Formats: sequence, structure tokens, C-alpha cells
Amino acid sequence: MKISASIYSNKERTVEDLAQELDSCHIDYFHVDCNDDLLVFDDVSRIRKVSSTPIDMHIISDTPEKYFDKILEHKIEFVSFQYENIKGKLDFPETNDTQFGLAIVSDTSVDVFEEYKDDCDFVLIMTTTPGQSGGKFRPDNFRKVRDFRNNYPGKSIEVDGGVNDEVGFILRMMGVNSVVSGSYLVNHESIATALLHLKSSIIHSDFKVKDFAIPVENCPTLVDGDYKMTDIIRQIDDYNLGFTFITKSTGEFVGLSSNADVRHGMLRHLDDLNAIESEDIINRNPVTINENSTISELLHLIQSKKFLISFLPVVNDQNKLTGGLSFINLIRSES
Repeated sequence: MKISASIYSNKERTVEDLAQELDSCHIDYFHVDCNDDLLVFDDVSRIRKVSSTPIDMHIISDTPEKYFDKILEHKIEFVSFQYENIKGKLDFPETNDTQFGLAIVSDTSVDVFEEYKDDCDFVLIMTTTPGQSGGKFRPDNFRKVRDFRNNYPGKSIEVDGGVNDEVGFILRMMGVNSVVSGSYLVNHESIATALLHLKSSIIHSDFKVKDFAIPVENCPTLVDGDYKMTDIIRQIDDYNLGFTFITKSTGEFVGLSSNADVRHGMLRHLDDLNAIESEDIINRNPVTINENSTISELLHLIQSKKFLISFLPVVNDQNKLTGGLSFINLIRSES
């Protein structure tokens, strides 16, 4: 996951000074907010003189077309326009130097991207008030991220607003491509330390697992006994998550079947694959996580196991399945 540092979140330092320190920490992008002010391109020129790091610009304007010439002149690498300010359909300029995106606020549906899917490479999901630094991340945006990923799997996702170490960990796990960090990063007593936390560490925990787990209605699930072995394998393949959960008709979690379970079942019957039965590929005693567990408790559980955990069933206090966690994107981001 890439980190885009919000240049204007620190009012005490010059853009040159801040850019150079961020570069010394190997920042990925510089995030430049443009609240309908062409003068921001003067700052872009100042940044370009001291750094070659890509610029990630977010423009909020009722007349976005007036920025096209400046974008092309400065060859801004990433530009997103705020959807709620656009009047009518925006026609993006043609260029090979810039990737364009659509910025949306928390209360705007990801469905608005449909009109721009052929013009935009990414979505910028604003999780706090656009243009304001230091806001708190709204947890309902986790579902928005997941909805966009499901609807537009070939597009990138950027998240801006309230991103700290914990939120960054969750977003990495969800496959977000980049995040904008403002106050947490550029006002930290050590930018290098803050950047390390954003990329790989958790130093505090406020969210619960149920805030960001895949909802049970979106998880591959079969009712115990009401399936054939082929149903299990087909569902594992259809959902492309590497597993399917097994519950009682009342919703109580009783087991799961994964790619590994199918493989182990086959290995036990290599002499006669026709002898494999459904129970041979079901794990009746898997690791689970309670929906009210914190991120810290989740990490402790994962680290306490001697085997790699790539997904987890999420249950409530009554052991009813309420969702699932997949760590495939997190594993990829750390590789």
C-alpha cells in the first residue's frame, strides 16, 4: 500500500522543507489539496525543484475544466476531481502523463463511479470532510471500500481522512492501493516512525473486528449436511476467497472447508479419489475470532499460531457466524 503525504497538513514548514524530509523517509507520493485555487501550481513548481516524487492532487471545484492546462503543463501524476462539485458530465483531457480519479465523500454511493469507469483509473474515498485535516475515520467507509472493490476490481482505491496506524492496517488488509495521511504523518514528532507505523505496525486499537469484517451475507456459507462435496468445491471456487464456511440452520458456526482441506482430503485418498467424502475436506475445529475483538487481540491470535492464517471466521458470543476476515491482500502487501 502506497502512502501519500498531505503537504498542506503542516502549516509550520515550507513545502520544500517538508518534501525533502518526506523524501528522506522514502514517501510514495505528495498529496496536494486544491480547494479551487490555481495558485497551488506555484507550490507544485516549488516541490518539483527539490523532488521527483509523484504528485497526487485532489481538486475541489465547480469548474474543474479550468485546471486542465495546468495539469498537463506540470504533468501531475495523479489527479482526482470531487464528484459532488462537478456540474454535468466531466470530460477528462487525454494524456499519458496523468491518471485521473473520482473523489467521493462518505455519503455518496460508489455507484456514481459507473459513469466514469472508462475515464478514471481510481476512486478517492473521502472518509472525513474534504479539505480539513485531523478528522476521525468513519467506520462505515470500510463497507464502501469493499463495495467498490467488488464492483470495480480492476480499479485502484485511495482513501483520505483519519488514516492512522490502525486504519492503515485494516485498509491494507482490504486491498486498498494508497492512503492519504495528513496530521498523523506530517505533524508527528518523527515522520519516519509514523510512516513505519502506517506501513507495518499497530500501536493502538479502537476498532472492533465487526467494524471491518466481510458481512456474513457476503461470505461463502453452506448449511451443515445440506450439500455434496462438489457443492463445497464449487463454492470455494465461485467466491474466490479460498474457503467456505459451514453453519447449522440456526447460524451456529460448526466448521469450514478450504483449499488446503480439499488438498489434504485428496492426499489421504490418493489410491482411490472416488472414496473422498464431504467430511474428509471439512475442518470441524478451526481457529475463529470473536466479532468484538480488537485489532490488538486479532494480531495476538494470529501471532500465537505456528501456521499461516490467511482467513478467519468471525463469530458472536453465541458462536453464530457473523462474518469473515481474509488476509490475502495483507500478505501480498507485506511480500
